[in-house]
Amino acid sequence: MTLDKDCVFCKIVKGELPSYKVYEDEKYLAFLDIHPILAGHTLVIPKEHSQDLLHTSPAERDGLLEVVAKIAPTIVKEVNATAFNIGINIGRDSGQVVFHTHVHIIPRRHDDGMMNWKHQTVNEAEFPRIAERIRKGL
Repeated sequence: MTLDKDCVFCKIVKGELPSYKVYEDEKYLAFLDIHPILAGHTLVIPKEHSQDLLHTSPAERDGLLEVVAKIAPTIVKEVNATAFNIGINIGRDSGQVVFHTHVHIIPRRHDDGMMNWKHQTVNEAEFPRIAERIRKGL
């Protein structure tokens, strides 16, 4: 297994830093975020170090999402939530702070005080041009 000696999450995997584990198997680990958005906010990581989801193998990504799907309903139930958000930040400008692939599971309630994303107005005439550029870029 490849680990990064300076990575906080790799240190958690190695047992060098404490965590509040909620799930662990051979390849994945889930633990409570110590700076939670709401109670029960959980991080799910592959134990193998990679910078972000785009630098993770397809098999690891699939397994990561399987763990998310497995544990999210229990998290929601046990913290008396009614829903949850899944967040994946890629890059500093998106809010990624720890550069080890991870998924946020954030339990939600109707009255939790969290705002949903604000939408922006984009000129409808721009949609065909944007879509074309993306298609050509693929």
